[in-house]
Amino acid sequence: MTDPEPNPLLATIAKKIDDIDRFMWDAAVALAVNAISGDYVEFGSWGGNTLRVAHERFRHAGTPRHLWAFDSFEGLPEATDPRDHHPGWRSGGAGQGGVEAFHATCDDHGIPRDAYTAVVGYYDDTLPALGATGAPTDVALAYLDCNMYSSTVAALAFLSPRLKHGMVLAFDDYWCWSADDVAGERSAFLEFVAAHPQWHFERFKEVNWGGTSFVVERADRLTPR
Repeated sequence: MTDPEPNPLLATIAKKIDDIDRFMWDAAVALAVNAISGDYVEFGSWGGNTLRVAHERFRHAGTPRHLWAFDSFEGLPEATDPRDHHPGWRSGGAGQGGVEAFHATCDDHGIPRDAYTAVVGYYDDTLPALGATGAPTDVALAYLDCNMYSSTVAALAFLSPRLKHGMVLAFDDYWCWSADDVAGERSAFLEFVAAHPQWHFERFKEVNWGGTSFVVERADRLTPR
């Protein structure tokens, strides 16, 4: 009997999770060593893999942080901008099972229910309702796995009043461009950077083959004093 042929898709997924694990460890240690307070916030949580890695790495780094999972748990929304389109994205989420399936996955991963908060719904509905003062108000690491341009715009708008020196912004799909356009996450972030000159975004660690991250710095700290 010969061994079955390896599944390239499964190998790619496993490699991506390994890469995210290394990134989370580096980020958790850097945030702990540099005494950056705050929670872990992720936009795009279905499957629970990134939340699991964050939970483990922050705990191992000695600084457990409350985890926030923002997701519809029903798949991607319908595209509302040409920059939302990508050959890899499909709206809807048949088979995702909603938030209860997410909770069950977190249970299987050993993440206690009181360690995280799931905010259910599409960002255009849930994020404006929280406003500038709704929890979470103190963020150490924001992980954006939004896929689409418009979803990234909504997540960054939510994060805008919560930006602080020393926090980390990570993008899972920063390098997911197409034959017609740049990546939606990257396009949204570049617009965000241009609109926030008071902040400097220093390139930090690569997240995986498709993602990267930035340390947020006060721009006035980069000039001679």
